[in-house]
Amino acid sequence: MTESTATTTDPAALLAVYRARRELAVTQPQGNLALVNTQWITGDADVAGQAVWGVPGLWSPLPEGRSGLKVTAAASDNIVVDGEVVDGEAVVRGKDDAAPSSVVFSDTVTGFVIHGDEGYALRVWDAASEDIQNFGSIDTFDYNREWVIQGRFTQNPEGTTIGFEHLKDDGKTREMVIPGEITFSKDGVDYNLAAFKAGRALQLVFADATSGDTSYSVGRFLFVAPNADGTITLDFNRAVLPPCAFSYNFNCPMPPRQNRFAVPIEAGEKNVLNTQGALLHP
Repeated sequence: MTESTATTTDPAALLAVYRARRELAVTQPQGNLALVNTQWITGDADVAGQAVWGVPGLWSPLPEGRSGLKVTAAASDNIVVDGEVVDGEAVVRGKDDAAPSSVVFSDTVTGFVIHGDEGYALRVWDAASEDIQNFGSIDTFDYNREWVIQGRFTQNPEGTTIGFEHLKDDGKTREMVIPGEITFSKDGVDYNLAAFKAGRALQLVFADATSGDTSYSVGRFLFVAPNADGTITLDFNRAVLPPCAFSYNFNCPMPPRQNRFAVPIEAGEKNVLNTQGALLHP
């Protein structure tokens, strides 16, 4: 085996590459650290729009059944939607549309529209945000072989849901579809975890005894994919901080009761640090 082959197959070396890419991703123009505002646009479609902090234009809902928002602006506001300067009114299609719109406000500020239970919101991103300028690193645990777990994925009946509380929802829960259950045993304890679908993968939202102590208080995410035979590998060394650890403008799901470990999982990401090595968001 050559030295280069050994390097590419060593779990700790592969993890180091993964973590370097993570730090690069969160500092991108629309990375987690760039989000400076998420503002839900409420009211009736036929009334005057509302201002959004940090960007020009007036924003209003579209008639029910249509995706996105309407923006009203003068050409001097320099709002560009889908490559065209807005001079009057324009429709900004949401991310739930097959062809979502892009919005450019300046050389560093961009936006897009998201859809949720409250309707539609404008998200504003700044590639020169204060958080990007103050970002130092993502603090992590060392590679921990003990937290590479082999488990099993068992499909749930179609339509099975569980309530997930979100950070900014004042204790209310949102029912989310759970495709199946993830089970494994470790140190004599049986675990049965709930994960919802995230693209082609499953997203596990969990907390453990390090949460609020040596790792981020809200919890962490782990993305996993079951094999065709139902086996599944949970490598907690690849556990990541949720977007809300990087920007207060995200509203993250919180771990359901069955995903809260009583033991410390000393693997994966811990906290976001500033350039001085302190917490970016104390």
